[in-house]
Amino acid sequence: MKRKRDGPEENMEIVWQTPANPPQRQDYIFRDGIRYVRPYYFEFISHAKNRWAGKTIVDLFADEFKGRPRDYYVLSIFKMHLPSVFYAGCRHEPPVMARDVKILHTEPDVVTVCKPASVPVHPCGQYRKNTVVGILQAEHDLAPIFPIHRLDRLVSGLLILARSASKADSFRQQIESGEVKKQYVARVTGVFPEDKQVANAKVNYNAREGKSTVEVENGSNGKSPSKGKDACTKFTRISTNGTQSIVLYRAAAKSTVPIKPSHSEVHVPHSTDEPDEDFNIDPMCTNCPNLAPKGYDGDEEGLWLHCIRYSGPGWTYECPYPEWASLS
Repeated sequence: MKRKRDGPEENMEIVWQTPANPPQRQDYIFRDGIRYVRPYYFEFISHAKNRWAGKTIVDLFADEFKGRPRDYYVLSIFKMHLPSVFYAGCRHEPPVMARDVKILHTEPDVVTVCKPASVPVHPCGQYRKNTVVGILQAEHDLAPIFPIHRLDRLVSGLLILARSASKADSFRQQIESGEVKKQYVARVTGVFPEDKQVANAKVNYNAREGKSTVEVENGSNGKSPSKGKDACTKFTRISTNGTQSIVLYRAAAKSTVPIKPSHSEVHVPHSTDEPDEDFNIDPMCTNCPNLAPKGYDGDEEGLWLHCIRYSGPGWTYECPYPEWASLS
């Protein structure tokens, strides 16, 4: 559906999009090593939650979706058809680093890629087009694809995607049964111990808060945790320069004891693209030109944490080591 804006820009057409509209190459703008998404109108639909009871529609959005100020929702368009809430507004996706999603390996039912740091794997939160799934669809016409494991937004490296739901389910069963192993490389601050380190813990995931907590066996209180998924991770130092260390760690794909890598100081090359004349605060935004998406004024960073291998029964997929994994 297209809509014309009243006023001096009344001839400009605004395109409304739904989840059925796939990302396109022209949706992206590249500037100074950063990938931006042109703002667009989008329809959000969500099932009503019990905790929403008694709230006004504006209060609901201001409390639940904090990426925009309250005044923005006051001026937005709302419709409510219980048990679902429909919201149509101008979507401003945060930018990501403008590094290619490199395709590593293709099979009839599997594709593997090297995920850049800062790019989410799939649509979530404020991200839809600026995701690995969205970029692969826009730039390589790869759809549908099903990520079979997760990599956090700031983590880089190997990502395996199935080309069918049945293949994704096959991978899922192997992961849940503990048949899949994974390896990461990290650059950490300090001199990591030379001897192999083994960490056993219980990992508890709080779905409501979207956070995981870890209890180490025989921790400071001398007690072993009673609940959570078992996680065993083996750490091996690859090298050290006395200030930082490169560490390899291996674990089962279903659970991992997290470590805290250093933040990298990533410098991406400046784009050679010609600047867009209409790119100021937001490119081509006729609805809220004074509202910049989060991240526009900040420098994107990645973690020095990179997935290099996943292996299972009869298969192995790998990704090259990153440049920062060498201390020389």
